[in-house]
Amino acid sequence: MQHFSASLPEMVASQWRNRNLINASIRREVFGRYRGSFLGILWSFFNPLFMLGIYTFVFSEILKARWSAGSSSKAEFALILFAGLMPFNLFAETINRSPSLIVGNPNYVKKVVFPLEILPSVILGSTLFHLFISLAVWLMAYVLFYGIPNATVVFIPLVLLPFCIFILGLSWILASLGVFLRDVSQFIGIATTALMFLSPIFYPASSLPEAYRPLLYLNPLTPVIEISRDVLFWGRQPDLALLGIYTLVSILVAWLGFAWFQKTRKGFADVL
Repeated sequence: MQHFSASLPEMVASQWRNRNLINASIRREVFGRYRGSFLGILWSFFNPLFMLGIYTFVFSEILKARWSAGSSSKAEFALILFAGLMPFNLFAETINRSPSLIVGNPNYVKKVVFPLEILPSVILGSTLFHLFISLAVWLMAYVLFYGIPNATVVFIPLVLLPFCIFILGLSWILASLGVFLRDVSQFIGIATTALMFLSPIFYPASSLPEAYRPLLYLNPLTPVIEISRDVLFWGRQPDLALLGIYTLVSILVAWLGFAWFQKTRKGFADVL
């Protein structure tokens, strides 16, 4: 029986060893999503542009929402909301697709010698592509309403890197569980929807009563959403100490997820 290493060095090495296959698969995933449509890849640009326009109109014109007291900007709420939605959408789309990664590719398990551990990386890479398109749309809107973006925007990759590592660890766990427990997909869909409202996306964390704020910060999405807003909209430098702790936790989660995936993959073919 083939042995699959679950070590931390192997987790990194497998991604590097298969980097060309990952890149090719990401391109196929991105372009395949729009294959057959008239506008093709341009939909990846128009979708976030349309959504940002809707948010701006609904929250500024209809609901008259303001993020901070005394604000007169009509676009502020929409831009702050969208800045929080971008990392959440990265998380939700990747996690929602993870339970079906192995189940949806049985040929990779049974008939082809394929590095199954790269499948979560492919989905994450595809979702990252759409996030950066959304970020480009957000920056265009910021320039339109406020002018030159804050220099702290350059820190956004530093914020997203540990977040992606964390997502990858969860994806490995869910991809494996999805083989043995088919109800995982249904549960994850409900959980990510609940998590959207339990994260400070539509409201600032400061708006919660003091008693509930510690619970909000137990949510692993909260630091990323808050720091993303800081560097994108408010022009604040990221909390490096918090990012350092988040990175260490993310690496641990990724390693545990990879180890779980490697230990359980021997049973994939039997179940499928």
